[in-house]
Amino acid sequence: MNLKKIKRAIISVSDKSNLKVILPTLKKFNIDIISSGGSFKKIKSMKYNCVEISNYTGSSEMLDGRVKTLHPKIYAGILNLRKNKKHRKDLKKQNILNIDLVIVDLYPFENQLNQKNKFKKLIEYIDIGGPALIRAAAKNFNDVAVISNIDDYVQLKKELEVNKGFTSIKFRKFMSAKAFGLTAYYDSIISNWLNNQINIKFPEKKTIHGKLVGNLRYGENPHQQGSIYSITDTLGFNKIHGKDLSYNNYNDIYSALAILNSFKKNEGSVIVKHSNPCGVSIEKNQIKSFGNALLCDPISAFGGIVAINSLITKKLAIKLNKKFFQIILSKGFKKDALRILKKRKNIILIDCNKFMSTKNNYYLFLGNSFLAQDSNNTLLNKKLRIVTRKKPTLNQLNNLKFAFNVCKFAKSNAIVLVNNKSTIGIGSGQPSRLDSCKIAIDKALKFVPEKIINSVAASDAFFPFSDGIEELIRVGVKAIIQPGGSINDKKIIKIANKAGIVMAFTGTRHFKH
Repeated sequence: MNLKKIKRAIISVSDKSNLKVILPTLKKFNIDIISSGGSFKKIKSMKYNCVEISNYTGSSEMLDGRVKTLHPKIYAGILNLRKNKKHRKDLKKQNILNIDLVIVDLYPFENQLNQKNKFKKLIEYIDIGGPALIRAAAKNFNDVAVISNIDDYVQLKKELEVNKGFTSIKFRKFMSAKAFGLTAYYDSIISNWLNNQINIKFPEKKTIHGKLVGNLRYGENPHQQGSIYSITDTLGFNKIHGKDLSYNNYNDIYSALAILNSFKKNEGSVIVKHSNPCGVSIEKNQIKSFGNALLCDPISAFGGIVAINSLITKKLAIKLNKKFFQIILSKGFKKDALRILKKRKNIILIDCNKFMSTKNNYYLFLGNSFLAQDSNNTLLNKKLRIVTRKKPTLNQLNNLKFAFNVCKFAKSNAIVLVNNKSTIGIGSGQPSRLDSCKIAIDKALKFVPEKIINSVAASDAFFPFSDGIEELIRVGVKAIIQPGGSINDKKIIKIANKAGIVMAFTGTRHFKH
């Protein structure tokens, strides 16, 4: 077990609230304590013996507390190899004592950052001595134990009690790994903050930080393990009913929220399946909005996720309960609606009222590398350009913009058919744009054939050939929105003019792979 006796500890913590958990155990096993500043005062006020660092090192704190623990007597006491004769000789010569336990947490930089403090104040929350102490102890785990989180005091107490004042190599290695994880996380937050300050999106060295939110039942498939991490303190939504969320649940939830938050407040219903939209409506009437979203593809909606951009009413809850959905997201639930929905055992209810879309970079991991890019927060880079003789009505224009917005969230190649503020057919994830056209048309003809006449269509990228356009015109589409930019644009515009339909160019592509 490679047990090591704990004779001396150094304690330097920002959060002193949990010291009462561990101090009695340190006293029980006659462990001497060295401490600094506020930690020293707190320990003394709790009637425990403690030596102030400045008295031990012979050097006073300096620079308004910026320099306290940075001293050879501290670091040599931590870093020396106990079995190394030369190290022992060096320590004896300098009258340096071994430090066997390091209990340190870090200045709460992340907390202060979230409170949007000014630059000068944030700088003072960048810890120097803390990470140095933690890293020194973590490096020398063969001889030294490190505790870098107040939540681990209970585990330390248990370890000392079981081993009668000793720590095992297993415990020290585990805490070492946690410690290096903490310092890497801490430094990454500071690095990303500074890069943002000077508008460097893609620095030479990039670290992505995250806190473990929880382990999942499994990953994308049952034979895969999975966990979820967050780069902020919360995920931004609250599960209020139902079983634990799975890997696929989280993926679908964020897809639904991305679409939902692209609409105005209290506007919109979204149904998502396998991270693809299968029905979207921005009717202001909540019942009508959900009904129209469902009509787009009621078969694919089975077992999917419904997201409502408003407070769910009793009337809507009754309708929702008639279909099987895995998850219902909303900007809140009325009490009678919640009571109705909770009757379903296999449903998950989530309040996403506090969810906020971010402009963080998007990352895609590829084996030993990852891609990084801006989040796709832009709908149109340029003013919409009408390229046909036929000009859109106000209603057509609004529907075109809505269709193009939904296109942004569907897997490429994506085609979206819309009539009167609701999708009526979505084709996505196909290698051929023509196939996506045919899928969108087939769904519309299958579920809402009466709505395909005078509908509008959106494409996430340009049409390389005229075949997709011709298919859409054939079934009654009267207006098409697309980025443009194909070598065949002139030919396609000519076909649109001949058919007497509207065509708009956005100048913006929305690939989503």
